[in-house]
Amino acid sequence: MTDIHGENPTEYALLEYKKGMGIFTKKMPELAKHYHAYTEACFKDGALTEREKQLIALGISLYSGDEYCIIYHTKGCLDNGCDEKQILEIAGVASVFGGGASMSQTVTLLQQSISDFNTNRH
Repeated sequence: MTDIHGENPTEYALLEYKKGMGIFTKKMPELAKHYHAYTEACFKDGALTEREKQLIALGISLYSGDEYCIIYHTKGCLDNGCDEKQILEIAGVASVFGGGASMSQTVTLLQQSISDFNTNRH
């Protein structure tokens, strides 16, 4: 799906996040450096794989309703070899705890993100 300007809204949201992070990094370089180092360390393979960690992060994002993280971790799941069924199973688990709010993100933003990212892969 594209918006009236011909841009993919899912990709646009990621670009906006990266742009905002760039501005924040210029204003708070030391804090941003530590934040990035911490998040990179958390997502490295360990007792859990990066793939498993991306699925967990997506579930938490759906539960908390964080739209940027839903998009970001949907891409992370797909980039790490998850298929749509695995992602939707995680969404189901998140909806057990998050109820209608999590399910509404699943049936809208999550499904649109999967579609957008899968379209760009082909």
